[in-house]
Amino acid sequence: MARTLWRRPGRMVPSLLRSLFRHPATTRYPFVKWVMPADFRARPVVHTENCIGCKMCVRNCPSGAIEIEPVGEKRFEARIDLGRCVYCGRCAEVCPKKTIELTKDFELAALDRKTLKVVYDAPPPPAAAANPEAGPERDAGG
Repeated sequence: MARTLWRRPGRMVPSLLRSLFRHPATTRYPFVKWVMPADFRARPVVHTENCIGCKMCVRNCPSGAIEIEPVGEKRFEARIDLGRCVYCGRCAEVCPKKTIELTKDFELAALDRKTLKVVYDAPPPPAAAANPEAGPERDAGG
């Protein structure tokens, strides 16, 4: 028994010496940013100004992470639950107007699940966009 204990350190020394002169197997990730490949799929972003409300993305999402709601005439609001999203890219593939874009942003860790629910607001109506200083109409009585 004592004889096997003395043999183990002897077997470990050549391996130890070899590893001293090799590059590390890991990367320095937080300090050196990782570059994602061109076809990497990460956080989806919705450009609501192009959305026509066809809801093809909602129908084809396997996890049910997307909701599209009308907020006016030809204006839509998109909600994506990044906690449910599996980042498959089906929503971007089926969108006829290419409204959904998959970014390379993969650092999505959060302590609260509520922060993973992202709302993409509809653009303002054309009348409000033409005259931004005009506020909502009010009654004369107050």
